[in-house]
Amino acid sequence: MKRYLIVAVLLSAVYCAGCFSDRKKEKTINISGAFALYPMTVKWSEEFRKEHPDIKFNITGGGAGKGMADALAGTVDLGMFSRTISDEEKKRGVWWVSLTIDAVLPTMNSDNPAVNRIKERGLTRNEFTRIFISGDAGDWEQFSNEPGNTPITVYTRADACGAAETWAKYLGGSQEDLKGVGIYGDPGLADAVAKDPIGVGYNNAIYIYDLKTSMIRDGLAVIPLDLNENGLVDQEENLYSTHRTVLKAIATGVYPSPPARELYFVSKGKPMKAVVMEFIKWTLTEGQKFVEEAGYVPLDSAKLAGELEKLSNQ
Repeated sequence: MKRYLIVAVLLSAVYCAGCFSDRKKEKTINISGAFALYPMTVKWSEEFRKEHPDIKFNITGGGAGKGMADALAGTVDLGMFSRTISDEEKKRGVWWVSLTIDAVLPTMNSDNPAVNRIKERGLTRNEFTRIFISGDAGDWEQFSNEPGNTPITVYTRADACGAAETWAKYLGGSQEDLKGVGIYGDPGLADAVAKDPIGVGYNNAIYIYDLKTSMIRDGLAVIPLDLNENGLVDQEENLYSTHRTVLKAIATGVYPSPPARELYFVSKGKPMKAVVMEFIKWTLTEGQKFVEEAGYVPLDSAKLAGELEKLSNQ
């Protein structure tokens, strides 16, 4: 009898340990993916835990491609995603919800010999295409109309990411069409351009500006888009001096889409964990008050209402 009692106690302990493990999993939200959405998601998780201190978050970057792959494989609860959802991804059963808006901006080194002239004239879409896709842009002096033959070092993203796909889409291509030295991640790409006086690249806006000052980070300069292609940065195109002016331009549609785009959470079908759905709902309601503070553009009320409907209708 004593032996059976011991066995029963051991089995009960194992069962209880399993129950504890399941409860722990139910209160953990695993998220991976786009660097573009990473700072916003971290901010949301911090604020959400102030109201729900028993909830744990595991959040990792790695690019939008990783976020989608992890979500569809079921290895995370949510993937952070920063480009348009493809038809193929829809066929594979992806579920998504829009959260906020950001943009990709072209960058150059602030010590580039042509930087002042380029800030005055900007570059057209065709000129960017020659730099990033066709690779026949030549030297920096052709854009400044000054003597010299300073080569252009192009940097691009090595990881599958929304920033590269969004920037390439603006130029009429895809990420595979972009030429340049491949650099992993948004922080890495920003750092590469900031350290190379003849470098050119692109970044999500959140990695170009210092949120505390709203000013462009040391070593970087934003290349203005010459949207009307008149060889001059007109007043309405002069929107890059601070992060605040960029966000306003994105919100009002002055900065075009692409390179502006919505950012998403994605999953394999509608999330089943109650805590995940609660967190998503919170990001679309109470959490929206932190969007501008974190350096992003909020969704308008009509869009938010539509996204909230997805939580109950799908």
